[in-house]
Amino acid sequence: MPQLATVQAWVQEHIPALMARHRVPAVSLAIGVGDETFAYAAGVLHRGTDVAADTGSIFQIGSITKVFTATLVMQLVEEGLLDLDAPVRHVLPDFRVADEESSAAITPRHLLSHTAGFEGDVFVDTGEGDDALARYLGVLAETPQLFAPGEMFSYNNAGFSTLGRIVEVLRGAPYERVLRERLLNRLGLRHAAVDASEAILHRAAVGHLRQDDGEFAPTTVWAMERAGGPAGSRLAMSAGDLLAFARLHLAGGLASDGSRLLSRATVEAMRTSQIVLPDIDQGAAWGLGWELFAREGRTIPGHDGNTIGQSASLRVLPEQGVAVAVLANGGEPHPIFTALVDAVLEQFAGIAAAPAPAPAGSPPAHADRFVGRYASSTALTTISRTAEGRVWLDRVPHGVVADLGDLPFRTELVGWRGDVLLPVEAEGGVRQPVAFLGDDGTGRALFLHTGRADRRVDS
Repeated sequence: MPQLATVQAWVQEHIPALMARHRVPAVSLAIGVGDETFAYAAGVLHRGTDVAADTGSIFQIGSITKVFTATLVMQLVEEGLLDLDAPVRHVLPDFRVADEESSAAITPRHLLSHTAGFEGDVFVDTGEGDDALARYLGVLAETPQLFAPGEMFSYNNAGFSTLGRIVEVLRGAPYERVLRERLLNRLGLRHAAVDASEAILHRAAVGHLRQDDGEFAPTTVWAMERAGGPAGSRLAMSAGDLLAFARLHLAGGLASDGSRLLSRATVEAMRTSQIVLPDIDQGAAWGLGWELFAREGRTIPGHDGNTIGQSASLRVLPEQGVAVAVLANGGEPHPIFTALVDAVLEQFAGIAAAPAPAPAGSPPAHADRFVGRYASSTALTTISRTAEGRVWLDRVPHGVVADLGDLPFRTELVGWRGDVLLPVEAEGGVRQPVAFLGDDGTGRALFLHTGRADRRVDS
């Protein structure tokens, strides 16, 4: 196929230079077009050992795991074991967050679409036993409710751990066993690991984190807690195996051996919009597990993932039967992901590359609406304004993300699109727009939103 050959030539010409520019130790990717596959790998899996990456190397896929979890949940729905719109408590009677009314109202659909409304970054180690998710459910009882269920979008890792517990209860087995038996094995994914004890059997990548001097060094912690597994704390695989999972969805739920793992109607429902996202230059909407990107009037399902110094990106083009999976283990890989996806979209769908947002350079109007402090379980963000009217963002991480290497971040914010401001400084190679939403009753924003809703905490 000429388009695939063109993309292959683009990869071989551009990826090495992009890796050097963005200080990425290793990249592995796989592109599927119908039955054809192009796989590529370059770099080293660990800068201390210099083990070379190859196309069978496994990387953590981070939050792309959520699409696997969503697939397991939708299998339950198809079998009549789960109602997406019934309260979670129908399956998990002990489920509760700090707000009792919300606890009784939250449904699996809310969890799948990140609209449950409670604080989503609850990173607590509840042990390595098979009761890790059951114990995690008890931790959520003190989790604050940010907004009413269904009211808006806020990315929620804890919600997917809750979905993992639903899978366990209804299948009568630990999440990892269900994942392996009902997806990994049935798809023939031989380069996949659900935890470190399996990963060590493969050629496994190690994440690299930015140090105080700006350099990237291998992390000393390979994975996060088991209770975060359904949200993306541990699952690792090769780019080729991630592509095989994407092909399940491209094929309308049929595995490569012809067995049906989902109905076509369910596959289409998973990539149907459930909630529109704020205008923050990420996806346009969210489906049931899938993030939905919009380009030139077309919807492109996908998901990204980040763990401890490892990153991943997956995009599918259902109409063209095309998927691209790309994995990396440190540096600033997101510009590489963007460039690769743009090349694939242009070749196979005729979609031109979207221009990256550029700072407008002028201070935002109505700065009083933005100024203040906004908190989440992982960071405190302060928005301040100078006497000259310039607006600054200062974010200080705390808790487990700080322990794992997240560094403070400071940047000026300039006007972009109304109440959506743009950072002057890039973080991780990306300028992530910052939206200010809602009203605290005095005309000031109630939420700072970058995909997660951080609530105002100053009076």
